[in-house]
Amino acid sequence: MADGGILRLQRPRRREIFMTTQTRLPVEPEPGATLDMSEEEFRAVGHRLIDELAAFYGSVRERRVTSGESALELREIFARDSLPKTGQSAAELLAEVTPLLFDHSLHNGHPRFFGYITSSAAPLGALADLLAASINQNCGLRNLSPAANEIEMQTVEWLAELIGFPRPCGGIMVSGGNMANIVAFLAARHARVPWDVRRKGLSADQRRPVVYGSRETHTWIEKAADISGIGTGAIRWVAVDDEQRMRVDELERQIIQDRNADNLPFLVVGTAGNVSTGAIDPLSAIAAVAAEHGLWFHVDGAYGAPAAVLPEAPPDLRALSRADSVALDPHKWLYSPLEAACTLVRDPESLSNAFSYRPAYYHLKDESDRGGLDYYEHGLQNSRGFRALKVWLCLRQIGRDGYEQSIRQNIALARRLAELVEEHPELSLGTQQLSITTFRFQPSDFRADTEAWRVYLDELNRRLVADLQAGGEAYVSNAVLDGRQFLRACIVNFRTLETDLEALRSIVVRLGRQLDLRLRPPELESSKPGSF
Repeated sequence: MADGGILRLQRPRRREIFMTTQTRLPVEPEPGATLDMSEEEFRAVGHRLIDELAAFYGSVRERRVTSGESALELREIFARDSLPKTGQSAAELLAEVTPLLFDHSLHNGHPRFFGYITSSAAPLGALADLLAASINQNCGLRNLSPAANEIEMQTVEWLAELIGFPRPCGGIMVSGGNMANIVAFLAARHARVPWDVRRKGLSADQRRPVVYGSRETHTWIEKAADISGIGTGAIRWVAVDDEQRMRVDELERQIIQDRNADNLPFLVVGTAGNVSTGAIDPLSAIAAVAAEHGLWFHVDGAYGAPAAVLPEAPPDLRALSRADSVALDPHKWLYSPLEAACTLVRDPESLSNAFSYRPAYYHLKDESDRGGLDYYEHGLQNSRGFRALKVWLCLRQIGRDGYEQSIRQNIALARRLAELVEEHPELSLGTQQLSITTFRFQPSDFRADTEAWRVYLDELNRRLVADLQAGGEAYVSNAVLDGRQFLRACIVNFRTLETDLEALRSIVVRLGRQLDLRLRPPELESSKPGSF
């Protein structure tokens, strides 16, 4: 104290953070240090890129499906010692990277790409992504993305209508099939576990929640069981029949067994088009079992659900309308660019019940703002890109009739491939369902009655898949059916023609013969073509 007892407080000394009086941040960015572009520069660079992309679309059939380069070879091409200290112009960078991507990518839009379930992407979808990225809406909060919010809501409803899922419904656009299924899994956990699992966790009750899926269920179910806390040991893998369809009698037996063991069955997963063969589970019968036992019924329709649009779709596929939730991927069989998937739920509130938290810092909308959705409350993401635009525009571009025609054509092509396989003495048909055909190369002197031949044939076809994938003439993946190795061709491509199937058959036979000449073991040499 001083001055007659008056307390004088010293002004706190200002702390200089990252600066001294001699170091001040520049008011204007240095030349070459800004990400902004003038209208003229953007127009010039953008026009050039669009011209090159148009030429790429026009030339994709003449290109190799893939360059087949190893990771080490690509690393040499793209190697950079360190982060650049100074920048380059946008025009220079795009001129450099565009041909690199054209020449060193796998082109899943190529008409002879028959590999994984990734479709040829609609050019309008690519332009939609450019538009969406340019406006750059954050689709987590409605007030940050008012137009995008409305388009996403409409897209969800249209996807439900397309596959015959009951409306009105709830739903959300997500990144891919894993996420679409996991979102539904977590919604089911909240809806069917009878205690407040979000607050109390799984340990609040002695009963262990368990889920059911066929042995052909995609591995997303293991991820979902893992991250949800129930653990992969809570998955009941139900046996399948000869067509890889879930056995409903086994499903019901396991549910009853779990109930008797004081476990808590809460979810059964049916598959509408499995990865290996396109098999469709008996969804109608599964729905009946789920209803009888009070389980949430989810359908993984990531691949096959869009085929429900066809009037001639099998009854089991159309029965996905009885599900509590469905996952589907427009970037699979609706020809959307990656990423585009959707979770549909029968009860619109089931997603917000499972995911909503409402912190004050979001400054949520006034309750008088009716009809909008804050999508951060309906899934795992807060910040979200505008995925719905490309799907919405493509649905409008060709409409329901256009999708019926394209999907029907893909199925017809897959069936034609099966016919071409059966017509050739060195090919053996495995399965044909939806737009997936499995087959394998089988030398003309193959003897099915010896174990040595069976082992060799599996190795021959395993190596054949690898050679096809590296060669770039055509691209297939593999399937393992009853322990045997098969080639797998999936057609979700609006560019594929019958001539591409004929070319695939010729390529497979040629490469298969070459491999057989190199690989056949000594004990089988006596039956090798050209042997004495």
